[in-house]
Amino acid sequence: MKMASMLLRSVRSSTLSPSWAAHSAARVLSSTAPLHAQAAQTKSKKTLARPGVKNIVLVEGVRTPFLMSGTAYADMMPHDLARAALQGLLNKTGIPKDSVDYIIYGTVIQEVKTSNVAREAALGAGFSDKIPAHTVTMACISSNQAMTSAVGLIAAGQCDAVVAGGVEFMSDVPIRHSRKMRKTMLSLNKAKTLGQRLSLLGGIRLAHLSPELPAVAEFSTAETMGHSADRLAAAFGVSRLEQDEFALRSHTLAKKAQDGGLLQDVLSFKVPGRDIVSKDNGIRPSSLEQMSKLKPAFIKPHGTVTAANSSFLTDGASAVLIMSEEKALAMGFKPKAYLRDFVYVSQDPKDQLLLGPTYGTPKVLERAGLTMNDIDVFEFHEAFAGQIMANLKAMDSDWFAQTYMGRKTKVGTPPMDKFNLWGGSLSLGHPFGATGCRLVTTVAHRLQKEGGQYGLVAACAAGGQGHAMVVEAYPQ
Repeated sequence: MKMASMLLRSVRSSTLSPSWAAHSAARVLSSTAPLHAQAAQTKSKKTLARPGVKNIVLVEGVRTPFLMSGTAYADMMPHDLARAALQGLLNKTGIPKDSVDYIIYGTVIQEVKTSNVAREAALGAGFSDKIPAHTVTMACISSNQAMTSAVGLIAAGQCDAVVAGGVEFMSDVPIRHSRKMRKTMLSLNKAKTLGQRLSLLGGIRLAHLSPELPAVAEFSTAETMGHSADRLAAAFGVSRLEQDEFALRSHTLAKKAQDGGLLQDVLSFKVPGRDIVSKDNGIRPSSLEQMSKLKPAFIKPHGTVTAANSSFLTDGASAVLIMSEEKALAMGFKPKAYLRDFVYVSQDPKDQLLLGPTYGTPKVLERAGLTMNDIDVFEFHEAFAGQIMANLKAMDSDWFAQTYMGRKTKVGTPPMDKFNLWGGSLSLGHPFGATGCRLVTTVAHRLQKEGGQYGLVAACAAGGQGHAMVVEAYPQ
């Protein structure tokens, strides 16, 4: 409660007005100009290339359509989706299957049969079995970690070409027996006599058969992420209307981008036994009136986070080809963007679980020697509309910067005419392990389309962690 009251004071010191969402959404939605090709601006900004530092480039990025869990992918396995993304990347780039030095994949809820899903998917996609592969997990920034691990391998001179990606499959998550039942079953496996087995079986009680269902919850606080988002929104004074308006904005912009053919990274994928899937299926523009009818999903009856203003459980996979610029050009590729400075941050997982973008943005800008005004494209992960709005209000508060971040002044908020203009996780979907690659690939494509030079990716993650990265357009 003390933290909440302190955060509310930070809101009062913020210059964001209560009707911010309505004005910004109306301003962005009133114009489709950002969604159309713009004449490339004259790039007067300096490049972030540094003497003696290897230039690392994004050559290509792809993803399977992101589908709501329980729909067309329901009978598959995670490595099937990851394999499809890898095959799509191979087809789109034409890179020889033995020219990649390393493969890294991110995932959150692991299928125990394919715990190193990077290796299984790579073998299934036809990559050489001589290529090492490993899997990383860092909650919603798992594929961000996969990409920056790739950057590190290239920067260190270990590799010239690395494939990074991520996958999440929420249609079939592992459900375990209770701990007591697991102990009994393991003991049964070791029992040597009939008497020992009968004794163990006789100790089984009905309660032992209750399964342990997975939950999107913090281990350290036992609080679900939706509950945390609701508390954060309340602490920053984010209204239900503001959240619904932002969610509607996300779905509306995503639909325009989808209809306009701007989501170039989406692959067409033949689902075994089903039709070809070629579009994300969670994009559903509604109306504020319809959204207002939904009941709170986590804190009842007075919460403000609902199914309509939250990202939904999603199945999907992504993959990117990252190379040294020298190697990419030698192989005849035209890179899409440079991957520049990046940071990881972490905060208190109880009261500041989802504030990663607030902490990561100023740090990565300082590393790159840039300001908010230098950024042409912003792509922030939308876990919840309330989470996005809380971050924007924190970023616009001098008091919050001084009290919690050790900064003299606020970093400021991204202009909404540069922010998530092709939709975001609320509408496109959020396969936990795959979203980071989507964010970076979207920035690269938007920079090309809009003629900008610098993009900024930021995301929050469970555990109170976060990531931010600066992406620079490749000269066209």
